[in-house]
Amino acid sequence: MKAVRASIEYLKDMGVKHVFGIPAGSVNAFFNELYDIPEITPIVTKHEGAAGYMAGAYAKYTNQLSVCIGSSGPGATNLVTGAANAMREHLPVLFLTGAVPVSTMGLNASQELDADPVFKPVTKYSVTVTDSKDLLSEIVKATTIAVSGVPGPVHIAMPIDVQQGLVSSEIPAVVQKAVVAPDLKIIQQAAKELVDRKSGYIFVGQGARNSTDLLMELAEMLQWPIVVTPQAKGLLPNDHPLFAGVYGFAGTEKASALINDGNANSLLIIGSSLGETATNNYNDNLTKNRFSVQLDFDVTVFNRKYAIDLPVLGDIQLSLMYLTEELKALGLSRKTAEPVEANRELEGGEEYSTKNVLAKLQQFLPPSTRYTIDIGEYMAYVIHHMKVFEPHTFDINVHFGAMGSGIGSAIGSKLAEPDRPVVAITGDGSFFMHGMEILAAKENNLPILFVILNNARLGMVYHGHTLQYKRSHATFEQTPINIAAMAAAMDLPSFRVDSMDDLNQEVLDKLTTLNGPAVLEVALVDNNVPPMGDRVKFLSSFGK
Repeated sequence: MKAVRASIEYLKDMGVKHVFGIPAGSVNAFFNELYDIPEITPIVTKHEGAAGYMAGAYAKYTNQLSVCIGSSGPGATNLVTGAANAMREHLPVLFLTGAVPVSTMGLNASQELDADPVFKPVTKYSVTVTDSKDLLSEIVKATTIAVSGVPGPVHIAMPIDVQQGLVSSEIPAVVQKAVVAPDLKIIQQAAKELVDRKSGYIFVGQGARNSTDLLMELAEMLQWPIVVTPQAKGLLPNDHPLFAGVYGFAGTEKASALINDGNANSLLIIGSSLGETATNNYNDNLTKNRFSVQLDFDVTVFNRKYAIDLPVLGDIQLSLMYLTEELKALGLSRKTAEPVEANRELEGGEEYSTKNVLAKLQQFLPPSTRYTIDIGEYMAYVIHHMKVFEPHTFDINVHFGAMGSGIGSAIGSKLAEPDRPVVAITGDGSFFMHGMEILAAKENNLPILFVILNNARLGMVYHGHTLQYKRSHATFEQTPINIAAMAAAMDLPSFRVDSMDDLNQEVLDKLTTLNGPAVLEVALVDNNVPPMGDRVKFLSSFGK
């Protein structure tokens, strides 16, 4: 059996069902073997960068390993941003890259690149395999590293001749995911501290994404308000009586008031690394005069910027399970309040603005819709204003902030959960980077609505410069393009919105009841200032 075939058989046994990427000479042997393995479907993308975002989202919403592949040289470098993105989001993605034959390394072969050191800073493990007999064992090692402990991406470079070499046909058993159990004594100490101090806030990051039910149970036992980071928006519905809003970049006034002026004496941090966008530019008020308990699976996040009184290392789901049991042993019980009725009449008005367009969209789309949000000025409006009606309905990657990532994330999300409606919200700037992936959605019959806010400029850059420097360079403006017409030229259903009256239930129904993707272009130049002022203040502080 060829080494590459043995490796694919192992990935199949791990439950891998899709491989995201682009075929090329240095990985042709890999794709050739897929003809005989119908359990794995290649998702051929238009750019390797988008393949990385798709694989990341697929890993996130299946909660298992995902695989992404690219050629040697430029295919590999195009995957690096996706790997960095997966690293920041703790997503277990195996990045495979082709490489020139071992015998030609260092001889300036076509597309030659030593990719191993390029990937090392943005993966948990990176290696170039130079002997066919080692390829499968390295696949086993890398995938085990990817899914264990702190999940994250890994990389293997596979020279052409290494893939083709003959090896033993014995496929090892799949290594089971290893999780870190928290120290029970520390959990007991945390429970006692939380009960004794009586008042506090629960600060939730993206690390809690697989533990929302336990999170709500814990909050209802403590009766503490829940504040979420921008990355964690979508984990908890707005109508939960303890939900207090989003804190950090483009956060809400209620959440900011609690953190800055609230009198609670404790802070329970769950699954947040307390980075810049989560803490509103490292605001000291977050932990000031508060006893802090931090639950995380990554030991490096403790005491990184904020001094933590009681760090709890362990799998977050296990830590929450143990903590709720200890709270019960201390006499606490779950107390539920009458949920606030979900308000479908959102904050929208009649002005043709980004805020109002987003509100109107939510009126016409199912509450279970997952919105994958790209990077642009509209992202601030999404974080600040859009409502969460059901858990797991927003995918916002402000953490790494890669433009175009929301487009690939929509495709990965839809493949992971085919029955969930998916809407990508992106802008013309991001669309011109990775917008051709709508063809990948078409070729795979994925009914995704791509909403493109088209203002013919780099909106976030424009507003950022206008606020920070009181001027904006003319080159930030772009030639207006009719994106709906572009979509029509690709034989994709599309509709162009030029006013609030153009948005209605009939239009949305036509675009969301198809067997493939559709494009809704919103032609809108919004000169209102997005809710991103604190970010601008932070950047401006370095010029003083």
